[in-house]
Amino acid sequence: MIRQIIIFILITALMAGLSACAFNDKNNTKGDSKMLRKEDVMKSNRRSIYLAGGCFWGVEGYFKKLQGVYNTETGYANGKSSDTDYGSLKKSDHAETVKIEYDMSKISLEELLLHYFRIIDPKSVNKQGNDEGRQYRTGIYYPTSDGEKSNKTFDDSDKLSAAHVTDTKTSIKSLLEYESKKHGKLAVESGKLNNFVKAEDYHQDYLAKNPGGYCHIDLSLADKPLDKKTETQSKEPKIDIYKYPRPSDDELKKQLTDKQYQVAVNSDTERPFANEYWNNFEKGIYVDITTKEPLFVSTDKFESGCGWPSFSKPINEDVVKYSEDDSFNMNRTEVRSRSGNAHLGHVFDDGPKESGGKRYCINSASLEFIPYEKMDERGYGYLKYLLE
Repeated sequence: MIRQIIIFILITALMAGLSACAFNDKNNTKGDSKMLRKEDVMKSNRRSIYLAGGCFWGVEGYFKKLQGVYNTETGYANGKSSDTDYGSLKKSDHAETVKIEYDMSKISLEELLLHYFRIIDPKSVNKQGNDEGRQYRTGIYYPTSDGEKSNKTFDDSDKLSAAHVTDTKTSIKSLLEYESKKHGKLAVESGKLNNFVKAEDYHQDYLAKNPGGYCHIDLSLADKPLDKKTETQSKEPKIDIYKYPRPSDDELKKQLTDKQYQVAVNSDTERPFANEYWNNFEKGIYVDITTKEPLFVSTDKFESGCGWPSFSKPINEDVVKYSEDDSFNMNRTEVRSRSGNAHLGHVFDDGPKESGGKRYCINSASLEFIPYEKMDERGYGYLKYLLE
C-alpha cells in the first residue's frame, strides 16, 4: 500500500511538469554507462538470473551494489501472459522481478543466491516487508536458450548451453535444500523463466533516482561479506550421475585414443613416469575420460614417487566403486568410475596419514584434467569453491 501511494505521487509529479527531456537524458547517459561496463565483460562470462523478492526497488538497489553485477533491470516474470504492466499485475499474476546480469568470473551464482536469501523472508507467502499480494511473492527463475520466444529482453547473458542450464538448476536446487534445512518449508518458487516483461521507466533504478525512497531491505547488508561455509559448499559435493551418461563402446572407440580405450575400457595399465598427469599439479579437477563425471580435485593430489597420479581421496565417495583384483598374483583393490565403469587404477593404504592414509593410484589415460580457469566454460563451475 505504501508503495502504491508513492507511485501515484510520482506519476502525478511527472504529469504536472517534470521535464521529460531531462528524464530521457538521464536514462540515455545511464544506458551508455551500462554498455561500457557490459563490454568489459567477456561474453563467455556473462550470465543472468531473475530474482523475485518483494518490492523490486529494494532488490535492485541491493544487487547493484555487489561487485561482479554489471547490469540490473526491473520487470515482471512468470505470469499468465506475455504482456502486462504495473496496474495489471493482479490479473496477469506476474511477480515483481529483477533481472541480474553478472560476470561469473567475479561472482558465482551460489554467492548471488546466498545474498538473495539474506534479504528475503523465505517462509513468507506473498508478502515481503510492508507489501502484500501475489506480485510480491518470492521466486528464482533461470533463463534457457529456448526461452527466447517468450522473453522480450532476451540477450547473450540469457543464452545458456545445456550444460550451463543443468549447472544453474543444480546450484539453485542445492541452495534451496540448504535453506530448507535452516528454515523448514520454503515459500520460494523456482523454475524456468517465462513471460518476462520489462517494467516501466520510473521503476528502473528507482532508488538511485530517488535517494531515501521506500525500500523494505537494509541495503547496507550488501557491504558485509557472506559466510561461504554452507552445507551447499561441503567437502563432499553432490554429483548427479544422470548428468554423465556413458557412451556406447563404439562411440568411445571414436572419441578416445587407443591408449585411453585400452586403459579405461579394457583395464590396461600405462607406464609410470611416462603418462600425462603424473607430475601435473595445476589447479583444477580430474574427470572420467569416458563420461566427464568429476572424480578428483587437484588439492587432493600429492607426489607419491610411484610415477602415476596419486590422490588422497575422490571428490565424493559416490563417484567411484571398488572390487577385488587378484591379477598378476597380487591382492589389490581396483577402483572404477561409477557412471562410466572405467578402470581407473587401484587404492592402497600407504598414503599420507594426515589426509586419511589412502593412495589412489590412477592412470592418466582414464582421466581428463579441467583447469580451474575452464571449469565454468565446461559446466563445472558449481565445484570451483573446492579450490578456493
